[in-house]
Amino acid sequence: MHSTVVRILRGAAAIAVTGSLSTAAQQTAPPQVTFQDLRDGLKDPARWLTYSGDYSSRRHSPLTQITPENVSRLTPQWAFQTETLGKFEATPLVLDGVIYVTGPEDSGWAIDARTGRQIWRYRRDVPSGIIACCGRVNRGFGMLGDRLFKTTLDARVVAISMKSGAILWDAAMEDFKKGYGSTAAPLVVKDKVIVGMTGGEYGVRGFVDAYDARNGKRVWRFYTTAGPDDPGHRTWRGMDAQAWEHGGGATWVTGSFDPELNLVYWGTGNAGPDYNGAEREGDNLYTASIVALDADSGKLRWHYQFTPHDVWDWDSTQVPVLADLTIEGRPRKVVMFANRNGFFYLLDRATGSLIRGTPFIATSWAKQIGADGRPMLLPGNIPTEVGTRVCPDQSGGTNWMSPSFDPALNVLFVTARDSCGVFYTWKDDYEPGLGFRGGAVQRVNDVHHAALRAIDVTTGQRLWEFPYTSQSWAGVLSTASGVIFAGSSGNFMAFDARTGKNLWHYQTGSALYAGAVTYMLDGRQWVLMPSGTTLTAFALPDAQLSTLNAQRSTLRVEP
Repeated sequence: MHSTVVRILRGAAAIAVTGSLSTAAQQTAPPQVTFQDLRDGLKDPARWLTYSGDYSSRRHSPLTQITPENVSRLTPQWAFQTETLGKFEATPLVLDGVIYVTGPEDSGWAIDARTGRQIWRYRRDVPSGIIACCGRVNRGFGMLGDRLFKTTLDARVVAISMKSGAILWDAAMEDFKKGYGSTAAPLVVKDKVIVGMTGGEYGVRGFVDAYDARNGKRVWRFYTTAGPDDPGHRTWRGMDAQAWEHGGGATWVTGSFDPELNLVYWGTGNAGPDYNGAEREGDNLYTASIVALDADSGKLRWHYQFTPHDVWDWDSTQVPVLADLTIEGRPRKVVMFANRNGFFYLLDRATGSLIRGTPFIATSWAKQIGADGRPMLLPGNIPTEVGTRVCPDQSGGTNWMSPSFDPALNVLFVTARDSCGVFYTWKDDYEPGLGFRGGAVQRVNDVHHAALRAIDVTTGQRLWEFPYTSQSWAGVLSTASGVIFAGSSGNFMAFDARTGKNLWHYQTGSALYAGAVTYMLDGRQWVLMPSGTTLTAFALPDAQLSTLNAQRSTLRVEP
């Protein structure tokens, strides 16, 4: 039995710096979010309705009130403190003056976007025995109609009332005692709630699920390890004949959607055991890949495997970014992917064919990506019992932190890292619920460099970078005015999109494990950044706004 506590509190967890009380908490009926609203994405700049801002996952806002010239005047307006253990990894959603955000330990809040006052709090009792590889976190809500949707640490999907935070339905994905869980923000498409799962380290079989938004019934499931009836089954060979049944391929980061092609794009995790490939000879489809699934049926339309037979733990669970580009004089509908293995990929999003693959960090395992789409491996990079030095290390050239794409500049901004590790492997049998322990990685400290990097997506070349003093797990937000928001450790920063110049920074006091969002409210552009267990909202001072409004009667918004 799964119990849920919903608490209605007003202001107890918020520190109001400035602003007045909103009427949001007094609403008699919540707004209705339609599929068309989700398709429109950021056309209404007062809203941020999906994990990545829109279905293309560009995290690029059309807002222009905050500019390279005035961003240095950005000041905090309020802070909301959760009073929970753990940290924010979630992207807040914003709808008609209310912020909806999830936190650690399967918690969530509705917050007044003007003042930071709490409207309601959702908290789920997490059962004992949870197996959480990489933190008891959650990355955000999805929304449709008057409902919010989230995944849980005990491998469930829940629907929540926007108005009250009460549970409307609760559906089981899998048995958490077998190592399954979920932390990804749902992707809501039409009437379906599409979700991924965690547990690749514990011998689970990965999948992407779709649930009916009305009642929580599962509509379809796509397995990311190919079974006997799947075309890719012959890519699982070796000493363990049943390797595919516990082969990993977790799907723990939210995907993207192309409404015209009706395709959902989702990254898949590494195969297991992580470093001992002898147990699972072959390419191990569909792990370390991107899969394009029919949104209605979940059927595989195409796949592209970034790291065949991955033995370095390079999950391909980064965010796929969709765009229409002109490549060598030809219009192309592409999906862009800055991969953990250190290469930046352009793929045709209708067919999955490779357009270009170029390194965006220093790599030692592969020379380049061949015309057949496969990496051209360099010798001496397979893990061994005595250790093998490989670049990048297991955390990769980037990870789950979201990139941003500016379509006017044709530039992708990504949190990147150059690093190497010594990879070890040894045989260790699979144990249900415990997985594999057949290897380890030790970081090489003489090569470790983190930066915000700007990549020309038409050529794959690096345009500029801003080096960080330490590793960053922060996502990136870009705006039409040419301001980039990103950061490292507890330093939230703004940059010039064309040059990479650091224009502003603010010490949040805690490390950044999420990306910022921005929204327009009452004629004012706000920037919201999660850090540690605090949300901080920034805006230009009132005096600055008065000057801007005197110069132009209406705010210019990029069409």
